[in-house]
Order: sequence, then structure tokens, then C-alpha cells
Amino acid sequence: MGNLKSVEWGFLKSGAAVKVTQDAAEILSARGVVLPGVGAFKDCMANLDRLGLIEPILKSISSGKPFLGICLGLQALFTESEEFGHCGGLDVFKGKVVRFPATALLKVPHMGWNIVSLKNRPPIFDGIEDNQYFYFVHSYYVAPQDATITAGTTGYGVEFTSMIWKDNVIATQFHPEKSQNAGLGILKNFSEFVRNN
Repeated sequence: MGNLKSVEWGFLKSGAAVKVTQDAAEILSARGVVLPGVGAFKDCMANLDRLGLIEPILKSISSGKPFLGICLGLQALFTESEEFGHCGGLDVFKGKVVRFPATALLKVPHMGWNIVSLKNRPPIFDGIEDNQYFYFVHSYYVAPQDATITAGTTGYGVEFTSMIWKDNVIATQFHPEKSQNAGLGILKNFSEFVRNN
């Protein structure tokens, strides 16, 4: 869904071994899994279903292997989205994906650089300062039922969850692969997280 090449490039630049695949067996045998994405929630879920990837993603998460969701890959982890009508997600975490409120002062989509304020420091933030700028492109954001999974927040008209972390699952609304040195640091840290687990 849109940004596979840039995510692959970011991991390669950070020194990680990476393979882009739609093969369920390769996903299940991988030491870590990354689900990136740009585009519409409903299309994402339809593509995952069509390719037979929902089960290997859920099995990978439940097995405890490191998992990183990026942008739409974060949103897909939740119960449902209101984008273009109701659509069910992977339901790994309870909560909804909701649209930014319409105001005259804020442009939607939220596009550009913004600060991530840490609530909890996941392993991918080792050596990265709090209140660091990262690159965002999105019109919807996650609203988790369980506030304890929120690892970082960002302000854009509302304070929204821009990063989650629970056990082996870390996911960001921002794009590390487009966020220069800090973003490459996140990809490198995730690779270390994979190697150490």
C-alpha cells in the first residue's frame, strides 16, 4: 500500500536485512514483521484479505515476534475505521480510527513535520530525544480504548495517539522512513529489537 520501497530503503540504509514479501510462509518464518501502508483503510484490509495475509500477521503478533506498524499499518491494528463508512480492522487493539475534526484553522490531511511527545519510551526510541520532529501524512488517527498502549502523542487541533507500544507490537502514525536521521534511528532500533528477541 504505497510506501514499501521507501520503507525497504530506510531499513537497508540503517544496515538491516530486509525482504519485501506477500508470501504467508515467509512472514511466519521472519524474525520480525513490518506492516507499512499509505492509502485508504478499506482498501488496505481488502488487500490483506485477498492476499491471505491477515492470518500470518495475527499469528506473527500472537507469537511474540517484534512487529512494527507504520501509518496505515498502525491504523489496521484497531477494531474499526470510520473512513468511507465503517470497516473492520485486525482488532489486535480495541479502538477506532477517526477523522480529524473539520475546522477552518487546520488543513486535513495533516501533512508535514510535527512533534512526538513520549508517554512511554519503546525500544525503537533508544537514543532518540523526546519531542522530536517526525513526518506525518494522514487524515485519520487512532483512538485506543486502552490509554496505556499510547507511547507517544502529537498535537494537531487535538492531542492524538501517534505511537503505540504493547509487548512486541510497536506502531507509529508518522513515517520513520521519511523522517531523516531520527527516523532512520527508529528503523535501526527496531532491527536491534528484532535481533535481541
